[in-house]
Amino acid sequence: MSMKKILISALVLTGILTGCSSSTTGELIGVQGREKYFEPEPLEMAFIPAGSFTMGPSDQDALFAQNSLSKTVTVDAFWMDQMEITNNKYRQFVYWVRDSILRTKLAEAGVPDREYYMVDEEGNVIEPYVLNWNEEIDFEEQTTKDALEEMYYPTEERFNGKKQFDIRKFNYIYYWVDYQQAAKSAYVYDYENNTGEYQGEVTNPDGSRSAVANRASFIVKKITNVYPDTLCWIRDFTYSFNDPLADMYFWHPSYDDYPVVGVDWVQAVAFSNWRTDFMNNALRKKGLAEVSKYRLPLETEWEFAARGGLDLSMYPWGGPYTRNYQGCFLANFKPLRGNYIDDGSVYAAKVASYEPNEFGLYDMSGNVAEWTSGAYHPSAYIFQHDLQPNYEYNASPDDPAVLKRKVIRGGSWKDIAYFLQTSSRDFEYQDSAKPYIGFRNVRYYIGANY
Repeated sequence: MSMKKILISALVLTGILTGCSSSTTGELIGVQGREKYFEPEPLEMAFIPAGSFTMGPSDQDALFAQNSLSKTVTVDAFWMDQMEITNNKYRQFVYWVRDSILRTKLAEAGVPDREYYMVDEEGNVIEPYVLNWNEEIDFEEQTTKDALEEMYYPTEERFNGKKQFDIRKFNYIYYWVDYQQAAKSAYVYDYENNTGEYQGEVTNPDGSRSAVANRASFIVKKITNVYPDTLCWIRDFTYSFNDPLADMYFWHPSYDDYPVVGVDWVQAVAFSNWRTDFMNNALRKKGLAEVSKYRLPLETEWEFAARGGLDLSMYPWGGPYTRNYQGCFLANFKPLRGNYIDDGSVYAAKVASYEPNEFGLYDMSGNVAEWTSGAYHPSAYIFQHDLQPNYEYNASPDDPAVLKRKVIRGGSWKDIAYFLQTSSRDFEYQDSAKPYIGFRNVRYYIGANY
């Protein structure tokens, strides 16, 4: 048979195979027509590859805390913010909450010829209600003026008669799925009677327990006030004058690129939830696939990222010292007794003021300590798994304080060098806002192309 006939036969056979559907060939070819997904590099986030490292102390336990042991663990790949969340980035969240409250008020007021709720093709409001951010607000309308007036402090609470937004109303409502409790329950299906029921109990947000009714039992509603606690600058430093920072640190443009502080763990989680929805809503409008959720890093992820691939290193820059060869400090911390300025900053410094580590992450040591998702337990390293180690506990408001402890990492501008070490761990209570604690987000890397 000639080469030409072989080529023609191959083309005919290919046409037959491609023209047939799976229903006629009987072969498994998977669901066809699914788009291929390649995760683009997110803005100002560094890719942290999967890897294994020795978690735990890289130096002697100077404080004799005995809350960490050396343990080899494996961490999957993820994205991490290169810099701590700044005042200006967090302000975007605060403004979104403020504006959403205003739009909701206007929608409920039924302003004529204004569609502040999304409607379908027939003009009917879509339920559950979704705000229409494309509808411009006419601030000259009386209804708008009335709604705005409700958002200001009442007259008797105003200072010098100045109208200011009542930040007590800046409450963000969101929902999340408690996978931990869902995994502990069981759904039993009776095939003969075509009925099913859940077995087990669920702990409610108020701390009470009830039988699992249905799938909605694992959906938790959370309401969180999002405005930072600016008075933490005064509350945390007795006999110290920090009034200017309480007045201006969060709102003044000069501090836009400084790390946000005064945000407790609960607010940081709320921000992460909002950031996820904000991104996915934008992607859905473009017809693109959603990304995995933004969240606080696992304690293990934080330490792995801080080391920057330099195993057993005391600090993110690798060496055992806090100065470089020129004698300059490598991070913003408290280098000497009372000498806060010796590293160049009295308080927090602008993000990325110091060199990044090998993963391209800034300020993993010093500047502000950072919240992680982990609940604090001094023996966590012993009972955690060696694959993606994690220990979480969703404390309710009525839980004792010991159950509200969350792990913080990295040390801050007010801490000595020991707390800057990549392995040093400490805790703070989840409902406590401090002027030296901030946070950054991570996002799970979709796929396995490490």
